[in-house]
Amino acid sequence: MTNLRHSGRTVLVTGAGGGIGAAIARLYCQEGARVALVDFDEKTVSELARQLIDADHVVAWAKADVSDFAQCSRACVELSEQLGPIDTLINNAGVSPKHKGVPAAIWEMDPQEWDWVVGINLTGSFNLARALVPGMVERRFGRIVNMSSVAGSAYLPIVAAHYSATKAAVIGFTRHLAGELGPHGITANALAPGRIETPLLKSVSAEANQSVVDETPLRRLGTPLEVAKAACFLTSNESDFITGQVVDVAGGWLMR
Repeated sequence: MTNLRHSGRTVLVTGAGGGIGAAIARLYCQEGARVALVDFDEKTVSELARQLIDADHVVAWAKADVSDFAQCSRACVELSEQLGPIDTLINNAGVSPKHKGVPAAIWEMDPQEWDWVVGINLTGSFNLARALVPGMVERRFGRIVNMSSVAGSAYLPIVAAHYSATKAAVIGFTRHLAGELGPHGITANALAPGRIETPLLKSVSAEANQSVVDETPLRRLGTPLEVAKAACFLTSNESDFITGQVVDVAGGWLMR
């Protein structure tokens, strides 16, 4: 039997063009939501939208650089006009640059790369929240999930300092949102995925991935669908009394 626990909701997913974002968008569609897709890659996000519309789901998409507030604000207005007021925000967009498969050491990092990662991973979450929270406050309802990472809580050698710093900051941002917005009927939580089977893993050696598997109690990598399920739970009626939390989707890796 199909689970339609998000029927009547309008959900905006950033970084929706592929990987975890696409899995999140697909699952919300399957659970009855109207889904707004936002991504900087017009080709991938428009193709996903076409597939979902062909499957009779209610979807709209917009190209936007989440680090640019004007683009975020414009996309939110356009998508709301097409789908209705957005009551659920999934801040999934993120980048983790590599150089020949290896993250830049702090003494080698280009300051422009630092600014780019901070802009996407952290400022992007602020920009979308800033654009959508006023409407949530007015309606006295909203659900926000920000994408952190286990790298926000532990040293992870396959990522660089900017990535870890932004993912730790996302946790602080989420907890502040939870406290500030709770009186207005809005919850805010974060997800902290571990090593997930996405196209980004192609930049990491098989040996590095196997070492993570060996350190993970469940002895495998995660899947985008498993992250999507956690997001859908945190924005459903089943989690109405859960806010300000960080949910690790990492197979127990942080317990090692």
